[in-house]
Amino acid sequence: MVPDEIKKFSEIRAKARAYLCYLLNRTIPNYLPEPDLDIIVRGLKNIEKELPKFQSIYVLDSKGVQVIHNLSRNPEYRVGKGVNRSARAYYYRVAREKKCILTNPYPSLLTNDLTVTAAYPVYDANKKLRYIVCIDIALHDLLKIAQETSLESVFHYVSKTSYTLFSGALFFVAFLLFFHGMMSILTFGISFEKLEIKQMFEATILITLSLAIFDLVKTIFEEEVLGHHLGKNKDIHRTMIRFLGSIVIALSIEALMLVFKFAIMSPDKIKYAVMLIGAISVLMVGLAYYLKSTESREGRGED
Repeated sequence: MVPDEIKKFSEIRAKARAYLCYLLNRTIPNYLPEPDLDIIVRGLKNIEKELPKFQSIYVLDSKGVQVIHNLSRNPEYRVGKGVNRSARAYYYRVAREKKCILTNPYPSLLTNDLTVTAAYPVYDANKKLRYIVCIDIALHDLLKIAQETSLESVFHYVSKTSYTLFSGALFFVAFLLFFHGMMSILTFGISFEKLEIKQMFEATILITLSLAIFDLVKTIFEEEVLGHHLGKNKDIHRTMIRFLGSIVIALSIEALMLVFKFAIMSPDKIKYAVMLIGAISVLMVGLAYYLKSTESREGRGED
Protein backbone atom coordinates (compact mmCIF):
# COMPACT_ATOMS: atom_id res chain seq x y z
CA MET A 1 0.00 0.00 0.00
CA VAL A 2 1.18 3.52 -0.78
CA PRO A 3 1.08 4.87 2.83
CA ASP A 4 3.17 1.89 4.00
CA GLU A 5 5.70 2.44 1.22
CA ILE A 6 6.05 6.13 2.09
CA LYS A 7 6.49 5.24 5.76
CA LYS A 8 9.19 2.70 4.87
CA PHE A 9 10.85 5.28 2.61
CA SER A 10 11.16 7.69 5.54
CA GLU A 11 12.98 4.93 7.44
CA ILE A 12 15.50 4.06 4.72
CA ARG A 13 15.84 7.48 3.07
CA ALA A 14 19.29 8.25 4.50
CA LYS A 15 20.60 4.82 3.50
CA ALA A 16 19.14 5.10 -0.01
CA ARG A 17 20.54 8.59 -0.55
CA ALA A 18 23.99 7.50 0.66
CA TYR A 19 23.97 4.52 -1.72
CA LEU A 20 22.84 6.44 -4.82
CA CYS A 21 25.10 9.42 -4.17
CA TYR A 22 28.01 7.04 -3.63
CA LEU A 23 27.37 5.43 -7.04
CA LEU A 24 27.26 8.81 -8.75
CA ASN A 25 30.29 10.27 -6.96
CA ARG A 26 32.38 7.14 -7.57
CA THR A 27 31.62 7.20 -11.31
CA ILE A 28 31.48 10.94 -12.02
CA PRO A 29 33.68 13.45 -10.15
CA ASN A 30 31.79 16.37 -8.63
CA TYR A 31 34.31 18.85 -10.09
CA LEU A 32 35.90 18.54 -13.52
CA PRO A 33 38.29 21.05 -15.15
CA GLU A 34 36.18 20.94 -18.29
CA PRO A 35 33.16 18.65 -17.92
CA ASP A 36 32.67 16.53 -21.02
CA LEU A 37 29.19 15.13 -21.70
CA ASP A 38 30.54 12.01 -23.41
CA ILE A 39 32.63 11.13 -20.34
CA ILE A 40 29.60 11.64 -18.10
CA VAL A 41 27.45 9.39 -20.33
CA ARG A 42 30.10 6.64 -20.24
CA GLY A 43 30.06 6.83 -16.47
CA LEU A 44 26.27 6.61 -16.44
CA LYS A 45 26.36 3.47 -18.56
CA ASN A 46 28.54 1.88 -15.89
CA ILE A 47 25.94 2.84 -13.29
CA GLU A 48 23.25 1.40 -15.58
CA LYS A 49 24.99 -1.98 -15.44
CA GLU A 50 25.50 -1.87 -11.68
CA LEU A 51 22.18 -0.49 -10.45
CA PRO A 52 19.68 -3.37 -10.04
CA LYS A 53 16.51 -1.48 -10.94
CA PHE A 54 15.78 2.03 -12.18
CA GLN A 55 13.37 3.80 -14.52
CA SER A 56 15.71 6.18 -16.31
CA ILE A 57 19.03 8.01 -16.09
CA TYR A 58 19.53 11.38 -17.79
CA VAL A 59 21.53 14.60 -17.74
CA LEU A 60 20.38 18.23 -17.53
CA ASP A 61 22.39 21.31 -18.38
CA SER A 62 22.78 24.26 -16.02
CA LYS A 63 19.43 25.68 -17.17
CA GLY A 64 17.51 22.46 -16.53
CA VAL A 65 17.20 21.32 -20.17
CA GLN A 66 17.73 17.60 -20.74
CA VAL A 67 20.73 17.11 -23.03
CA ILE A 68 20.48 13.35 -23.73
CA HIS A 69 17.71 10.82 -24.15
CA ASN A 70 16.96 8.73 -21.07
CA LEU A 71 19.14 5.72 -20.47
CA SER A 72 16.73 2.91 -19.64
CA ARG A 73 16.29 -0.83 -19.95
CA ASN A 74 12.79 -0.13 -21.28
CA PRO A 75 12.99 1.10 -24.90
CA GLU A 76 9.77 3.11 -24.44
CA TYR A 77 11.47 5.31 -21.84
CA ARG A 78 14.46 6.25 -24.06
CA VAL A 79 13.13 9.74 -24.80
CA GLY A 80 13.31 13.18 -23.25
CA LYS A 81 16.14 15.03 -24.97
CA GLY A 82 15.37 18.75 -25.15
CA VAL A 83 12.70 18.69 -22.40
CA ASN A 84 12.95 21.62 -19.99
CA ARG A 85 12.94 20.29 -16.41
CA SER A 86 13.87 23.52 -14.65
CA ALA A 87 10.52 23.51 -12.84
CA ARG A 88 11.17 20.12 -11.26
CA ALA A 89 12.05 20.01 -7.57
CA TYR A 90 15.26 18.05 -8.08
CA TYR A 91 16.64 20.74 -10.42
CA TYR A 92 16.21 23.76 -8.19
CA ARG A 93 17.13 21.80 -5.05
CA VAL A 94 20.48 20.77 -6.53
CA ALA A 95 21.09 24.29 -7.85
CA ARG A 96 20.33 25.72 -4.42
CA GLU A 97 21.95 23.14 -2.14
CA LYS A 98 24.93 22.35 -4.42
CA LYS A 99 25.09 18.69 -3.40
CA CYS A 100 23.65 15.30 -4.27
CA ILE A 101 20.00 15.08 -3.17
CA LEU A 102 17.19 12.53 -3.05
CA THR A 103 13.66 13.83 -3.64
CA ASN A 104 10.43 12.92 -1.91
CA PRO A 105 8.22 10.41 -3.76
CA TYR A 106 6.20 11.92 -6.62
CA PRO A 107 4.14 10.53 -9.55
CA SER A 108 6.38 9.72 -12.51
CA LEU A 109 5.58 11.26 -15.89
CA LEU A 110 6.66 8.00 -17.53
CA THR A 111 4.81 5.41 -15.44
CA ASN A 112 2.50 7.34 -13.07
CA ASP A 113 4.03 5.25 -10.26
CA LEU A 114 5.52 6.90 -7.19
CA THR A 115 9.12 7.68 -8.05
CA VAL A 116 12.13 9.28 -6.38
CA THR A 117 14.99 11.06 -8.11
CA ALA A 118 18.62 11.20 -7.07
CA ALA A 119 20.19 14.34 -8.56
CA TYR A 120 23.93 15.05 -8.62
CA PRO A 121 25.60 18.33 -9.70
CA VAL A 122 28.76 18.53 -11.83
CA TYR A 123 30.84 21.74 -11.68
CA ASP A 124 33.74 23.02 -13.76
CA ALA A 125 37.08 24.31 -12.47
CA ASN A 126 35.50 27.71 -11.71
CA LYS A 127 32.82 26.02 -9.54
CA LYS A 128 30.17 26.89 -12.09
CA LEU A 129 27.28 24.44 -12.46
CA ARG A 130 27.52 22.68 -15.81
CA TYR A 131 25.39 19.53 -15.58
CA ILE A 132 22.96 17.75 -13.27
CA VAL A 133 22.89 13.96 -13.44
CA CYS A 134 19.55 12.37 -12.48
CA ILE A 135 18.46 8.83 -11.66
CA ASP A 136 14.73 8.03 -11.45
CA ILE A 137 13.78 4.93 -9.44
CA ALA A 138 10.31 3.63 -8.64
CA LEU A 139 9.62 3.83 -4.93
CA HIS A 140 8.90 0.11 -4.57
CA ASP A 141 12.17 -0.74 -6.37
CA LEU A 142 14.15 1.64 -4.15
CA LEU A 143 12.73 -0.06 -1.05
CA LYS A 144 13.98 -3.40 -2.39
CA ILE A 145 17.43 -1.97 -3.17
CA ALA A 146 17.76 -0.48 0.31
CA GLN A 147 16.66 -3.62 2.13
CA GLU A 148 18.39 -4.51 5.37
CA THR A 149 21.43 -6.75 5.36
CA SER A 150 20.89 -10.45 6.02
CA LEU A 151 22.18 -10.14 9.61
CA GLU A 152 19.85 -7.22 10.31
CA SER A 153 16.96 -9.15 8.76
CA VAL A 154 17.61 -12.18 10.97
CA PHE A 155 17.85 -10.00 14.07
CA HIS A 156 14.67 -8.18 13.06
CA TYR A 157 12.85 -11.50 12.60
CA VAL A 158 14.08 -12.87 15.94
CA SER A 159 13.14 -9.61 17.67
CA LYS A 160 9.62 -9.64 16.19
CA THR A 161 9.15 -13.29 17.14
CA SER A 162 10.33 -12.65 20.69
CA TYR A 163 8.02 -9.67 21.13
CA THR A 164 5.13 -11.73 19.74
CA LEU A 165 5.78 -14.48 22.29
CA PHE A 166 6.10 -11.99 25.16
CA SER A 167 2.92 -10.26 24.04
CA GLY A 168 1.08 -13.58 23.94
CA ALA A 169 2.31 -14.53 27.42
CA LEU A 170 1.32 -11.17 28.89
CA PHE A 171 -2.07 -11.35 27.18
CA PHE A 172 -2.62 -14.75 28.77
CA VAL A 173 -1.76 -13.28 32.18
CA ALA A 174 -4.21 -10.43 31.57
CA PHE A 175 -6.90 -12.94 30.58
CA LEU A 176 -6.32 -15.02 33.74
CA LEU A 177 -6.53 -11.92 35.94
CA PHE A 178 -9.76 -10.85 34.24
CA PHE A 179 -11.20 -14.40 34.48
CA HIS A 180 -10.46 -14.72 38.19
CA GLY A 181 -11.75 -11.22 38.84
CA MET A 182 -15.06 -12.06 37.17
CA MET A 183 -15.28 -15.45 38.87
CA SER A 184 -14.84 -13.88 42.30
CA ILE A 185 -17.94 -11.75 41.59
CA LEU A 186 -20.03 -14.43 39.88
CA THR A 187 -19.34 -17.16 42.44
CA PHE A 188 -22.66 -16.47 44.10
CA GLY A 189 -24.59 -16.29 40.83
CA ILE A 190 -27.32 -13.68 40.96
CA SER A 191 -27.45 -13.64 44.75
CA PHE A 192 -25.95 -10.18 45.01
CA GLU A 193 -26.94 -9.90 48.67
CA LYS A 194 -24.30 -12.56 49.45
CA LEU A 195 -21.50 -10.55 47.90
CA GLU A 196 -18.81 -9.42 50.32
CA ILE A 197 -17.00 -6.11 50.17
CA LYS A 198 -13.65 -7.93 50.31
CA GLN A 199 -14.46 -9.95 47.20
CA MET A 200 -15.62 -6.85 45.33
CA PHE A 201 -12.36 -5.07 46.18
CA GLU A 202 -10.29 -8.07 45.11
CA ALA A 203 -12.23 -8.37 41.85
CA THR A 204 -11.69 -4.66 41.16
CA ILE A 205 -7.95 -5.04 41.74
CA LEU A 206 -7.70 -8.07 39.45
CA ILE A 207 -9.70 -6.47 36.64
CA THR A 208 -7.76 -3.18 36.94
CA LEU A 209 -4.42 -5.01 36.73
CA SER A 210 -5.78 -6.99 33.77
CA LEU A 211 -6.61 -3.74 31.98
CA ALA A 212 -3.15 -2.30 32.72
CA ILE A 213 -1.38 -5.38 31.36
CA PHE A 214 -3.67 -5.48 28.30
CA ASP A 215 -2.76 -1.84 27.51
CA LEU A 216 0.92 -2.75 27.83
CA VAL A 217 0.49 -5.77 25.53
CA LYS A 218 -1.36 -3.66 22.97
CA THR A 219 1.44 -1.07 22.90
CA ILE A 220 4.25 -3.64 22.65
CA PHE A 221 2.49 -5.56 19.86
CA GLU A 222 1.66 -2.44 17.81
CA GLU A 223 5.14 -0.91 18.15
CA GLU A 224 7.49 -3.89 17.98
CA VAL A 225 5.54 -6.41 15.90
CA LEU A 226 3.31 -4.33 13.62
CA GLY A 227 5.76 -1.39 13.45
CA HIS A 228 3.17 1.32 14.15
CA HIS A 229 5.48 3.32 16.41
CA LEU A 230 6.58 6.03 13.98
CA GLY A 231 5.31 9.48 14.92
CA LYS A 232 3.23 8.17 17.79
CA ASN A 233 5.10 9.43 20.84
CA LYS A 234 1.93 10.94 22.23
CA ASP A 235 0.18 7.57 22.00
CA ILE A 236 3.09 5.96 23.85
CA HIS A 237 2.86 8.58 26.59
CA ARG A 238 -0.87 8.02 26.91
CA THR A 239 -0.32 4.27 27.25
CA MET A 240 2.30 4.81 29.95
CA ILE A 241 -0.05 7.12 31.81
CA ARG A 242 -2.91 4.61 31.60
CA PHE A 243 -0.64 1.79 32.77
CA LEU A 244 0.78 3.70 35.73
CA GLY A 245 -2.68 5.05 36.55
CA SER A 246 -4.09 1.53 36.66
CA ILE A 247 -1.30 0.40 38.98
CA VAL A 248 -1.92 3.37 41.28
CA ILE A 249 -5.66 2.57 41.39
CA ALA A 250 -5.04 -1.11 42.16
CA LEU A 251 -2.55 -0.30 44.93
CA SER A 252 -4.86 2.33 46.38
CA ILE A 253 -7.71 -0.19 46.60
CA GLU A 254 -5.36 -2.70 48.23
CA ALA A 255 -4.21 -0.08 50.75
CA LEU A 256 -7.83 0.78 51.56
CA MET A 257 -8.60 -2.90 52.15
CA LEU A 258 -5.60 -3.23 54.46
CA VAL A 259 -6.61 -0.17 56.45
CA PHE A 260 -10.07 -1.66 57.13
CA LYS A 261 -8.66 -5.12 57.80
CA PHE A 262 -5.93 -4.05 60.19
CA ALA A 263 -8.13 -1.50 61.94
CA ILE A 264 -10.57 -4.28 62.87
CA MET A 265 -8.34 -7.34 63.29
CA SER A 266 -4.73 -6.23 63.87
CA PRO A 267 -4.36 -2.53 64.80
CA ASP A 268 -0.65 -3.05 65.45
CA LYS A 269 -0.12 -3.84 61.74
CA ILE A 270 -1.85 -0.74 60.41
CA LYS A 271 1.58 0.85 59.93
CA TYR A 272 2.08 -1.45 56.92
CA ALA A 273 -1.01 -0.02 55.28
CA VAL A 274 0.29 3.47 56.00
CA MET A 275 3.64 2.53 54.41
CA LEU A 276 1.81 1.29 51.31
CA ILE A 277 -0.10 4.56 51.14
CA GLY A 278 3.22 6.42 51.33
CA ALA A 279 4.61 4.33 48.46
CA ILE A 280 1.49 5.12 46.42
CA SER A 281 2.01 8.84 47.11
CA VAL A 282 5.60 8.60 45.85
CA LEU A 283 4.36 6.81 42.71
CA MET A 284 1.79 9.56 42.12
CA VAL A 285 4.47 12.24 42.52
CA GLY A 286 6.60 10.39 39.96
CA LEU A 287 3.65 10.15 37.59
CA ALA A 288 2.97 13.88 37.97
CA TYR A 289 6.65 14.64 37.21
CA TYR A 290 6.49 12.37 34.14
CA LEU A 291 3.41 14.21 32.89
CA LYS A 292 5.04 17.59 33.47
CA SER A 293 8.32 16.68 31.76
CA THR A 294 6.45 15.14 28.82
CA GLU A 295 4.40 18.29 28.31
CA SER A 296 7.58 20.40 28.47
CA ARG A 297 9.33 18.32 25.80
CA GLU A 298 6.31 18.39 23.51
CA GLY A 299 6.07 22.15 23.98
CA ARG A 300 9.70 22.63 22.98
CA GLY A 301 9.20 20.31 20.00
CA GLU A 302 6.27 22.36 18.74
CA ASP A 303 8.29 25.55 19.02
